[in-house]
Amino acid sequence: MSETSLKFKEHSPWPIWLWLFLIFLAASLALAFWAALGNRWGAITGLLQLLGLIFLSQRSALAIEVTGSELLVGSAHIERKFLGRVEALTADQMRQWRGPLSDPAGYMALRFWIPTGVKIEVVDPKDPTPYWLISSKKAQPLLAALSKKDL
Repeated sequence: MSETSLKFKEHSPWPIWLWLFLIFLAASLALAFWAALGNRWGAITGLLQLLGLIFLSQRSALAIEVTGSELLVGSAHIERKFLGRVEALTADQMRQWRGPLSDPAGYMALRFWIPTGVKIEVVDPKDPTPYWLISSKKAQPLLAALSKKDL
């Protein structure tokens, strides 16, 4: 396989419950504008909020890719040769690592709507980051992809 061949890919957009909640909030605000200022401002407010929600959903979705030589999480990337121990975390373990066990120097790619994830040790002596903590719905397949050392 080539060095850039894709081993794992995950894209984590907003879940439907989050969309429904935010649309409800936006509709409430549009209704308030409609009641106070009329149809035009209610429609403009609703449309602007919908466009804003679409933009935010695209920007906040988490993309994870593992290739033969690299791990890419959002806009961050690291060569796989600098990755140490990889551990899949349950929801309770993720809660601990996001809170009392967290290290401010750690890289965290977290999404509140994803309860599970992985913790990846960084073994680069030039990098002060001790670990990456990544939210993932597919923690076990991500762990398997990162465990294969076919660099």
